[in-house]
Amino acid sequence: MLYSISHWTTYRYNQPVWLQPQLVRLQPRGDSAQTLRAFSLHLDPAPAGQSPYDDLDGNPITRVWFNTSTEQFTIQTLSQVETHRTNPFNYLLESWALRLPCDYPSRLSAQLQPYLQPSGVALDPEALKLAQDLLAEVHFDTVAFLAVLTQHLYQNCEYLTREQGDPWPAGVTWRRRQGSCRDLAVLWIEACRAVGLAARFVSGYEEGVPDQDQWHLHAWAEVYLPGAGWRGYDPTHGLAVSDRHVALVASAYPSYTAPVLGQVTPVRPWSETGLAMVSRLETSLTIQGM
Repeated sequence: MLYSISHWTTYRYNQPVWLQPQLVRLQPRGDSAQTLRAFSLHLDPAPAGQSPYDDLDGNPITRVWFNTSTEQFTIQTLSQVETHRTNPFNYLLESWALRLPCDYPSRLSAQLQPYLQPSGVALDPEALKLAQDLLAEVHFDTVAFLAVLTQHLYQNCEYLTREQGDPWPAGVTWRRRQGSCRDLAVLWIEACRAVGLAARFVSGYEEGVPDQDQWHLHAWAEVYLPGAGWRGYDPTHGLAVSDRHVALVASAYPSYTAPVLGQVTPVRPWSETGLAMVSRLETSLTIQGM
């Protein structure tokens, strides 16, 4: 599929502010699943400088900095992306990865450690119990576990629209049996890690249903399958990711996929103005198949 994507965001502030250096993570990545055909980034106010680079996960990032004050900050991107993965199950797993729990070879396990158990973060006991229950149901089959987990969350959790805020902890989402796309993605990731599968959080776009007139950023998850690489699953929709999703960034840590990251400071002294706040956030996103 070939997609044309237009995305703009405007932050409006309650007073003039200085924009501190900002990280923009809105350029679709290029990999075996998708090819970036064209991309443009427009900022208002115009930056004094900008520096594109790739982070440790290979995600494209642009760091921008400014020398002017403003009462609003607008980011507009135009992307043309071709997706290739029409069959999400077109792979041959390594024989030792067919059964769970997964036992990666030591060198690979060391490389995958942040995706198996991020430093200082213990596995959620609710997600651990969920994973163990499903593991017995599928008789320890890796591919079946991923499919059943995805469907189980889709069928048993109510979808909520939460435009702002960090993802809920996995246990909170599962106890409530509801959550946003990012909440369900975190729960799915935790369940995979509980059976020894490396998994990470993905932010991006998805095509949606025919005649849809409003889109939002979407979140799903990827699991590392030996012999297949990173493969996406979307518990919000109960499916394996194919060619109707466009990934922006992926990370073991959801906070590292935020589309825009940076601080602002008021032009006038803190004692006179108090904290500078975003008084209004406006967004517009359109995705067209070509």
